[in-house]
Amino acid sequence: MTSVLTFLRQLKANNTKDWFESKKPIYLNAKADFEGLVEELIKDLAKVDKQIQPDLKVKDCVFRIYKDVRFSKDKTPYKTNMGASFNPGGKKSPIPGYYLHLEPGGSFIAGGVWMPEPIALAAIRQEIDYNGAALTKLMKASTFKAYFKGLDEIEKLKTAPKGFDKEHPLMDLLKHKHFIVSHPLSDKQVSDAHLKTEVVKACKAMHPFLLFLRTAMDKGE
Repeated sequence: MTSVLTFLRQLKANNTKDWFESKKPIYLNAKADFEGLVEELIKDLAKVDKQIQPDLKVKDCVFRIYKDVRFSKDKTPYKTNMGASFNPGGKKSPIPGYYLHLEPGGSFIAGGVWMPEPIALAAIRQEIDYNGAALTKLMKASTFKAYFKGLDEIEKLKTAPKGFDKEHPLMDLLKHKHFIVSHPLSDKQVSDAHLKTEVVKACKAMHPFLLFLRTAMDKGE
């Protein structure tokens, strides 16, 4: 994905519509390379995760590079990354899935559920309360720990969620508002021919965690 990183570096330094339009052929080449990777990953992830459809469309996974700046102080028109979400049903699905983010100096693989709806959030916390041992066991597995240190520390509650004892042994997990794990990728890894293999390995290690979340959310419906 050298073409992707090269273009994104240039875009970060020249984030204007005029520059982007003048470099449109370079952008389209980088976009095609990224979408080719996404197409291959769909096929491979469908073998890892039976809920990922092998006929999932690339366009239903890849995010647009054009920003919505209506409510943002940053009025630069383009994102300086390329990203794709691999969820059962596509990127708009609320079902926990995988995410690949390519950005010079800031690439990563992630997965889980971001900002779950109140019913889903309550269901996940309830599953942690009832079946927390299963979650802690899978997070201690060597395959999981090879890629992930635990849940990303993002927007946690400062006090116990309503209905839970503040002395709950898994309170640190229950305080989370987002249930996401992530693994960084260096620019060297992103440019390496084995990038796809590394992404699939990380997603495979993440899969039991996603199943836990999906089971919890199914119970909450």
